[in-house]
Amino acid sequence: MTLPAAQMPRSGRTFTQRFSATRRGARLARRLAAHQLDTWDVPYGSPVSESVALIVAELAANAALHGRVPGRDFALRLTYGAGTGVIRVEVSDTHPGLPVRLHPAGDADGGRGLILVEAVAARWGVRERMGPGKTVFAEVEGEAASEPG
Repeated sequence: MTLPAAQMPRSGRTFTQRFSATRRGARLARRLAAHQLDTWDVPYGSPVSESVALIVAELAANAALHGRVPGRDFALRLTYGAGTGVIRVEVSDTHPGLPVRLHPAGDADGGRGLILVEAVAARWGVRERMGPGKTVFAEVEGEAASEPG
């Protein structure tokens, strides 16, 4: 038996999109992630939205700059556990190399992306994926959404 849409449980929501492995693709991933969170009632500019946007920006930039394989895209997947408030960010690319958390000098221009991810995420890590490459994930703990009455 299929329930009408208004009665379907809102226990989890998912957004998945592929992007070109370019700086433009990384920027678009960040913007679409913030927009998607807003449609899930996680408002623009809220601490949770800002944290997720930062994580998407850093992981997408890593996928575009370091995980790029010519002719291949990267994928973004957002999962929102409405009952728990946890938002999981996953960025997958086809490069076999694992991300390395650097310890840049104080005046270095880059190398702080994973340090930032570690600072704002409750958890983060890397896992294998089907096919070539890897998936880098991070989770942000937000407020659980109330079920409609």
